[in-house]
Formats: sequence, C-alpha cells, structure tokens
Amino acid sequence: MRILVIGNGAREHALAYSLSQDPSVEEVHVSPGNAGMAAIATLHPAGDAVELASEVQADLVVIGPEIPLVAGVADELRAAGFAVFGPSKQAAQIEGSKAFAKDVMARAGVATAQAQSVPVGATDSDIDAALNNFGPMYVVKDDGLAGGKGVVVTADRAAALAHIKAVHEGGNPVLLETFLDGPEVSLFCLVDGETVVPLLPAQDHKRVGENDEGPNTGGMGAYTPLPWLPEDGVQRIVDEVCRPVAKQMVADGVPFNGLLYAGLAWGKNGPSVVEFNCRFGDPETQAVLELLETPLGGVLNAVARGELKSLPELEWKDGYALTVVLAAEGYPESPKTGEVITGADAGSESKGIRAAGVAEEDGKLVSAGGRVINVIGSGATLEEARDNAYRVMDSVNLPGGHFRRDIALPAVEGRISI
Repeated sequence: MRILVIGNGAREHALAYSLSQDPSVEEVHVSPGNAGMAAIATLHPAGDAVELASEVQADLVVIGPEIPLVAGVADELRAAGFAVFGPSKQAAQIEGSKAFAKDVMARAGVATAQAQSVPVGATDSDIDAALNNFGPMYVVKDDGLAGGKGVVVTADRAAALAHIKAVHEGGNPVLLETFLDGPEVSLFCLVDGETVVPLLPAQDHKRVGENDEGPNTGGMGAYTPLPWLPEDGVQRIVDEVCRPVAKQMVADGVPFNGLLYAGLAWGKNGPSVVEFNCRFGDPETQAVLELLETPLGGVLNAVARGELKSLPELEWKDGYALTVVLAAEGYPESPKTGEVITGADAGSESKGIRAAGVAEEDGKLVSAGGRVINVIGSGATLEEARDNAYRVMDSVNLPGGHFRRDIALPAVEGRISI
C-alpha cells in the first residue's frame, strides 16, 4: 500500500513510523509533515489533499488532526474515490461541537457532566446567572476546536468569568459543565458504524507544570496501559460509552468511521465522559502505538474500507509505554522558536524520538512550535518505561526547553485509585 498521512505533529510522526514498519506498506507520504520525519517518509508541502492523494496514487489516506476532519476533507477525498481513515464532516462534530456531543450522549444514555450553553452575545446578567448554576469548581469550555487548550477548570469565579469573556471575544459560545471527579482515562476506539474495537487505555498529563500545576496544554506526556484501572474497565467504557454513541450516530444517519477518542473521568459510579475527539489523541497515540504488535496499515485500511468487523483481534506487546514532551521556552503562552535541537536528529525513531514542532535550518533541526519533541520509553514495568524515556530525554537539548519529570509518577507510586 501507498499511504498518505495528513498532519505535521508527533502524532503523525508516530503514525508514519508505525506504518513504515508494516510489511504491507510500500510507501509512506506525509503532508506537510516535519523535518524530523524525513528518514521514514516522503514529505510534501501542505496543499489540496485530493490533488496530493492523486499525485502519490494513495491507496489509503490517514487524516491526523481535527481541523481538516471538521472542515470535511475526508468527504472530499471519499468523493474522489480514495479510502480514508477519518470521519465525515458531520460525524466529526462529535469533537467540533461540544453541544452536538452532549446531544448525542443524552439520547444514547451516556453518563456525562451536566452542561449549560452560554451563547455569544449573552449579557453580563445572563452570564452571572449561568455561573450561579455551577461551582464551587467551575468548568468553562470553548464550544469549538481549541487544540486541547480551550478549557479552564477553576475554583476562582473571576477566572471562570474571564475565560467566558475571552472565548466570546473569539467568536465561540461557551459550555459550562459540572466538575467530574476521579482519575482521567483516554480510550481510543476504532469505529466502523456500530463496530467498536478498543485500543489500550492511556492517561494524558495536560497541565504544563509538575503536580498538575499551570495552564492546560496540548499534552505534556502520557502512558499506557493503566495499572489502576479495574480489570473490566475498558469493556465498561466500550459498553457504557463508545458503543452506545456509535449506535446512536448510525441511528441519526451520521455514522462514525475512524478513531473515536473518549476522554473520561472515572468517579464513584464509573466512567463519565469529559469530551470526545474525532481522531487519534496527542500525545497518547505515541505511547499506544509503541505497544501495538498488529501491523497498523492493515488495521487502518480495514476501518477505512468498512471491514473492521472481519479484522482479527489486535495483538499487543507486553509491558508499558510512556511518552514525555519537550516543550519550547515560553510554552504554552508564547513559545520561542528557532533554537537548535541536539540529540534528536531525523532518523532517531529507534531511540523513541518523535518530532513535532521542528524545522530544518542549515542542516540542523530547530524548534518551530510549542511542543517540539516527544521521547517514548517502554519496559516490562511502568517504572522501567519511565526510566528509559527520561534517560533519552536527558540526552536531548533545547535551549530554554522544559518537560515534566512526573509523567506517570502518581501511577508508579500507587497514588491513583478508583
């Protein structure tokens, strides 16, 4: 197969690398990709996806980020006759509109936080009245795409109000939600209509600072599987959340085909949905794919062609995997770019390196975004996976760069429980 991957981050690097290791895959193309992927894929400038898929004669197109999915790029490619891994524009609204997702969950009987929409143009008294319905912990969400950074969770009413105003100024409505307590779980599911196949559960670390302090980011690290999750945890999420939503979307005439990401909080009554995404999550993908034994190309192709039901059971490596994100100075508010990176050259995939915000200048990799490099470690235990990841991370240098040293540490120390 010749496969075209759309996107340019560490998630797409992880996808492209896994695809390049699949014996059934002859060529991997990425658009636009980044300079750190150059050793394992042919890179193409950003452009019209249909034209590029035709140019490379793609047998399969894998769309990584949410923005092209919500914009309907999958529909355009399918209309041109290409097999696509990624949902339609309508189905991608499960991530593109939190109000859409809440409506689907309500009709599917899926547990989630209570919510209230605060539209653009709401008066100060309307906003004040809405805030009175929530708290003492306020959850304020941008009801649109925000790259994982559109949520503020705070006990400070003034901070909640400020985020509402900021989101409204950006032209989006706001969703206020009740706070869901309990540890968070990310579960990716391959979905083809009503057929749902889970991948390994993971946990993301969203806050920029250790001990979960500071603002939300796109993700500073993740690990998989979750030693604290009940033995039937994944099956419960599939049965209580993902399969009901998939069935409801089929009933609504908006079937989902691709990767459905359920972000959940596991409280005293079990899993409740925090959010859905319509694509592989970043950085969880980097860790999850590290443990996938089944060749990825055949898996994604089966979903794209509506043949997931006939796919053999997925096989996984034993042990654990963990990814740590190296971020640029000033991230997430104002990341500094143009700094030379050492210890993470193109072709370093076997060391666990996956590149994100990088570019090439004078033959060297330089920072070109907020999250710059991912390092993946694996091991028989979660502690061993941590040690392996941080040993490599300590050999990578980015002036002013920063990363969290506590990824998965609460799980290793037994501080997470259901």
